[in-house]
Amino acid sequence: MMRCCHDLETTELRVATGQTCRMPTFPKDASTHTKVANAPRQLGMDPGDFERASRGLIAQHPTGVIQGAWGTAWDINKYDFIKQGSTNPDTVNPSLWRQAQLNNIHGLFEVAPKVWQARGYDISNITFIEGETGWIVIDPLTIEGCARDCLALANAQLGERPVTAVIYTHSHTDHFGGVLGVTSQEDVDAGRCRIIAPEHFLREAISENVIAGFAMVRRAMYQFGPLLPAGPRQHVDCGLGKAIPLAPPGLLAPTEDITYSGEELVVDGVRIIFQLTPETEAPAEMNFFFPDRIDGGGGWLCMAENCSHNMHNLIPIRGAQVRNSLAWSKYIDEAIDLFGDQAEVMFASHHWPRWGSDDVNRFLRKQRDMYRYIHDQTMRHANHGLTPLEIAELIELPHEYRTEGHTTGYYGHLAHNVKAVYQRYLSWYDGNPANLYKLPPTEVGQHYVELAGGPDALLAKARRSFEAGDYRWVAEVVGHLVFTDPTNTDARQLQADAFEQIGYQSESATFRNAFLTGAQELRNGSPNRNPAMRRGYLEAMTIDQLMDATAVRLKAEEVGGINVTVNLCFTDVGEDWRVVLSNRALHTTSGLAAKADATATLDRSVLIEISSAELSVGEAIDTGRAVVDGDEMALRAIFDHLDVFFSMFPIIEP
Repeated sequence: MMRCCHDLETTELRVATGQTCRMPTFPKDASTHTKVANAPRQLGMDPGDFERASRGLIAQHPTGVIQGAWGTAWDINKYDFIKQGSTNPDTVNPSLWRQAQLNNIHGLFEVAPKVWQARGYDISNITFIEGETGWIVIDPLTIEGCARDCLALANAQLGERPVTAVIYTHSHTDHFGGVLGVTSQEDVDAGRCRIIAPEHFLREAISENVIAGFAMVRRAMYQFGPLLPAGPRQHVDCGLGKAIPLAPPGLLAPTEDITYSGEELVVDGVRIIFQLTPETEAPAEMNFFFPDRIDGGGGWLCMAENCSHNMHNLIPIRGAQVRNSLAWSKYIDEAIDLFGDQAEVMFASHHWPRWGSDDVNRFLRKQRDMYRYIHDQTMRHANHGLTPLEIAELIELPHEYRTEGHTTGYYGHLAHNVKAVYQRYLSWYDGNPANLYKLPPTEVGQHYVELAGGPDALLAKARRSFEAGDYRWVAEVVGHLVFTDPTNTDARQLQADAFEQIGYQSESATFRNAFLTGAQELRNGSPNRNPAMRRGYLEAMTIDQLMDATAVRLKAEEVGGINVTVNLCFTDVGEDWRVVLSNRALHTTSGLAAKADATATLDRSVLIEISSAELSVGEAIDTGRAVVDGDEMALRAIFDHLDVFFSMFPIIEP
């Protein structure tokens, strides 16, 4: 069934099935229910946040526009419609509007003597510490262009210095992806720049951004909303920062690992004490403390992304490993014990700092308590037999947390975090066999539509629910019809309308972005799919990691009955590996097999090009870049059956 809406401006829509229909293209007004929900109100939050976010401003980027590999990667000017002190539009939750105003404050800021941050030119912060001979850079942002421009801003305002060290606080892209904007592989190899990271950083960065990277990038489009135009009916913020820059990230491998809490390094004359915090906001993460203030006062505490000015995710909606909320709380408590008495300044990888020992410790204690509260109350109710959906509806943040912006769910969301805690202990399954082996969305949708009496009857009931403001139910029930018939424009339009109103009301920026992106794709269709091999991380990966990423691409259906062993000799890096294809699974182990079907001699760069789908193994053999001794078909058996991933797979339709 296909119906077209003739009373609205429309555009041609090609849905995932390849069929074409017409859909409205613009966001709608807030409904009466949404206007009531978003009515301006006194939030009772600390007004000192605006002073903190503005304190120490030295200069701003000359244009606010930053270029990247794909053109304009960042433009803070798009958010000029968000004015400090303004009343929220009826399409934006008033609490989120406050956070959007705070995240609009951008520039180069002095945090403490010899410490500066550039904020508002990426979703994350870049921090510059003046060492004896150059800059110590903490977290070089997401992309090269943003990091390069922020370094140029610091050099222009504070005096030009070489970058002598880079510290990655943790294994998420927005804290290392811009490293090539502040240093180079040549400088690192020559010993002119150290790169320091928590142990297992490279393993975890690759696991998240390569093994699961293609699916995660697509899902991140919903979390961060980069394809939503900036505006009061569309993108206003990401909660954790303003937005994500649009350009590919890079990676340089660490030269030094921090392996235990209490480890000390002197980096370009600056003493640093580290605290490892694995399985908190990232699987590999660390806080650290600068104890030697030049004025003899207390030290500087960097809390990485373990503390920020919002409730964080215990599992991001883009996907990731579930975070350990209990350990997270305990590590903040440990940081208080280790450094709280000495810390006069606390800064982090997002948002603005805190100054003064009392304020720092008050902030840390409430962050600690929040993650413990979510953990303990979720599991208390779970042990009474409640399911994650039931617990998420039951638990609310008490007033102790609602009066603080930094314990409000602008990036994380309480309901989503409750489900994350439950998942960590009890899995996604709620214990009810009815939910253990459910039908896939298209099939279950067909049954729901039939049960409702057909598409027209389902839509009639859903429209009544929409008029009553029951948008969550509309989104769910109409979704069954969209998956049954994605060309039904009435269904797409109604679900988009419901998504839109939920998004408008959302206090969480990530929930807003997800719902508004879903509405946009329901109206305009999913973006075009293109091959999505990612080169950015491959140069920094080990042979083992490159082969693990390759193994994920193996088309198991094509290699039945093939069992081969191939030795790979990488002459440029002096490493030998054996690869075994057995029972449709690919294994890579260091060292050569005594008996192999073939031995291939090649450079690591050849494997990188094969891993990124830039080169086939046949082309490598034909051009002499891979020399095979033995059965050439054994090598081909491993590398000739690799899948190609495509970006922008459909999410809101089959």
